[in-house]
Amino acid sequence: MSMNKNSDEQIDSKDIMVAVPSMVIAVGILTLPNIIAQSTRFSDGWIVIVLTGIIAVFFTWVIAKLASKFPSQSFLTYSSSLVSRPVAIVLTLLFSLQGVVITAYEIRMITDISHEYLFEKTPIEVIALSFLLIVIYAISGSRIGVFRLNILFLPIILVITAGLIFFSISYMKIDHLLPVFTTDIKGYIQGSIDAMLAYIGFSILFFYVALTKDPKKVPKRAAIGMSSVIVFYLALYLTSIAVFGVSVTEVLRLPIIELAKSVEIPGGFFERMESLFFVIWVTAIFTTTMMAFDVAVLALQSIFSKVNKRNIVFSLSPFILFLSMIPDNYLEMQNIGDFFSYYSYGLAIFVALLLWVMYGIRGGKQHGK
Repeated sequence: MSMNKNSDEQIDSKDIMVAVPSMVIAVGILTLPNIIAQSTRFSDGWIVIVLTGIIAVFFTWVIAKLASKFPSQSFLTYSSSLVSRPVAIVLTLLFSLQGVVITAYEIRMITDISHEYLFEKTPIEVIALSFLLIVIYAISGSRIGVFRLNILFLPIILVITAGLIFFSISYMKIDHLLPVFTTDIKGYIQGSIDAMLAYIGFSILFFYVALTKDPKKVPKRAAIGMSSVIVFYLALYLTSIAVFGVSVTEVLRLPIIELAKSVEIPGGFFERMESLFFVIWVTAIFTTTMMAFDVAVLALQSIFSKVNKRNIVFSLSPFILFLSMIPDNYLEMQNIGDFFSYYSYGLAIFVALLLWVMYGIRGGKQHGK
């Protein structure tokens, strides 16, 4: 089955370049400096961010390259030609499950953070439902709208984050970054494992590349999109370490939020930087949640082609809301998040390697046609 390439579904490879960082940059960056600081010393965490980032860029390119060899074909279609339809259906369902769980996790995280910092007296169920309803509204229409929202929001996220870093310069201390290369091998390994989970999201390329008008350009632009995430993570991590130091960063649960609360804009132009930061960060989490939910729906659509898209959306929504309310506290939520992060990363890499091997064995050129 080929994807329906009408004007409402067709996108450009530049949309993929924007979609990758929009999917990857999410709630994980709020805790990333804290997690890396627990394993590395001083500013040595930049090494694990770059190393794991290069690995993420490589697999981003690998997945995009594979999908681009089957223009206009859905993941279910081209994977069926490589590993048989029953196996392809199972893989598609696993990706759909991944999208549902990521959606529920992001909703719960933004609910708890908003409840703690913004809406102390509002029940978390109300916050979660409100956020979910906005996500439902975003993905219930044309799929091209999802990519247009990414193009709209990502520059705002990057500009406000750059402003946060700029106004943090006066708080930075070089002594917090030095000396370098003092972390042992064990620390680098643990830090790499932790940092690796911050790059989850490139599996969307299995499903979105089929929508592009120019699939040959997708691998390069997808890799550029993921490379921008490395720069983004490095900038925020080094800013956090330079301002707070590694000993403070490793005990702050949400260092980036604390950083926004500490910064003051000169002249009293805007007294509460964290308020502006929360707005753009809710937006970042929204784009990730939106695409995770959309991929889950797109995967199920390819299996149940006769079922209306909105019926799938409205059927999954109560289940997602229920999943988001299961964890009783932050520790449970973090454990669940870590488990499914490994699941998501492992699934994407396993499927990419499996399909590439089968592509080589079964004659890729013939299947690509």
